[in-house]
Amino acid sequence: MKTVIHLLFISFLIIGCNSVKRNQKFIAKGNYNQSISLSVKKLQKDKTSEKNEEHIVLLEEAYKKAVDEDTRRVSFLKKEKNPMNTREIYTRYKDLSGRQEIVRSLLPLYSNSLGREAKFKMVNYTDDLITSKNNFLDYLYTEGALYMKRQNIEDYRSAYSLYCEIEELQANYLDVPSLIQDAHFYGTDFVLVVLNNYSGQLIPYRMERDLLDFNTYGLNDFWIEYHNKQEQNIDYNFEIALDFRNINISPERISEREERRSKDIKSGWKYKRNRNGDIINDEDGNPIKIDTYETVTAFITSTKQSKSVFVEGNVIYRNLISGQYLNRYPLSSEFIFENIFAVYRGDKRALTNEDLDWINNRFVYFPTNEQMVLDAAEDIKIRLKDILKNNPIR
Repeated sequence: MKTVIHLLFISFLIIGCNSVKRNQKFIAKGNYNQSISLSVKKLQKDKTSEKNEEHIVLLEEAYKKAVDEDTRRVSFLKKEKNPMNTREIYTRYKDLSGRQEIVRSLLPLYSNSLGREAKFKMVNYTDDLITSKNNFLDYLYTEGALYMKRQNIEDYRSAYSLYCEIEELQANYLDVPSLIQDAHFYGTDFVLVVLNNYSGQLIPYRMERDLLDFNTYGLNDFWIEYHNKQEQNIDYNFEIALDFRNINISPERISEREERRSKDIKSGWKYKRNRNGDIINDEDGNPIKIDTYETVTAFITSTKQSKSVFVEGNVIYRNLISGQYLNRYPLSSEFIFENIFAVYRGDKRALTNEDLDWINNRFVYFPTNEQMVLDAAEDIKIRLKDILKNNPIR
C-alpha cells in the first residue's frame, strides 16, 4: 500500500514538473497569455497546493510582461494616429481588462518561495475601453460609408460586414440597422428567371409554374435572390433563361406478340434401375428414387402500349448589366410510358415470372400529351437544379 501511495506521489510530482516546464517555455517564447491561462487553470483548482507554488511565481512574471507588452503597443498605436489602429487598440484594452479580472478572482495569492503575496498591478480601464470602443465604432461607420459611396456590389457586401460588426459591438448605433438593410439589398444579386418556349408545342401552365418556383430548388443564398416575375424598383443583375427548343411527343403505339413457353416440371418419382431393369440400391441397401419430369407448354399473347416524349432545350446565363451571354448549358429529358398486359392458353405452369405479372395487368388509357410533358418536367427540374447548383451565377 505504501509503495502504491509513493508511486502516486511521484507521478503527481512529474505531472506538476511537466506543467511548470511548459509554462516556463511559454514565457521564454513570449506567449504570455498562454502562460497565464495555464497558471490560472492550475490555481483555480487549488491555489494553496504546494505543487502549484511555482505557478504563482510564473503567473506574476507572465502577467507583468503581458501588461507591459500591451501597454507599449497601445502607446505606439496611438502615436501613429492611424484610424485603422482603432480595432487593435480596442482589442488590446479588452485584453488588459479581461486578463486583469481573471487574475483578480484568484487574489490573494501567497508565495512561500517569494515570502510574500504575488503582486499584480490593477488599473481601471473603464474610460480607456469606452473611448477606444467609440473610436473603433466611428472608424467602422466611416469605412462603411466609404464602401457604400462606391456603389459596387462587392463594396456593398463589405459595408454590410462592417455594419454587422458595429451592431454586435453596440446595438442600434446611429442608423446602422437601416444601413444593414440597405447594404444587403444593394449587395444582392437579383436574378430574373424566364421560360421561353420555341418548341411549337403547348407547355402546360402547371409545368411552367413548377419549373420557375425557385423556392423548391434549395438554392438559398444570402446574396442571391431569384425572381420569376420582374418587380419594380429592382435592377436585375443577371437573367437565367430556360429555353425549350424541341418537345417531341410520339404517337400512341400498340403492338402484339405471341410466344410459346415450355418448361420441364417435376411430376413424381420412380426407382432407379440398371440396364436389366433391376432396382439399384444405395450403400445402405435402400432403393434409390429419382424424380420424373413432364414437359408443359403454353402460348402467351402480350400487348405492349407505349408512348414517349422528348424535351430538349438550353439553360442560358446572361449578364443584364453588360448584356453579355455568360454560359449556355444543354438540358434534355425523355419520359417513356409503357404498359404490357397479356393473356395465355395452355398450362399456366409453363409461364415465366414476367409472364405472370403481365397476365395480371390490364389495358390502361394512354396519358394525354399534357400529362406526358408534365411527367418529363419532373426530370427536367432535377437536371435544372443540378445545373444551377454546379454553375453558380458568379
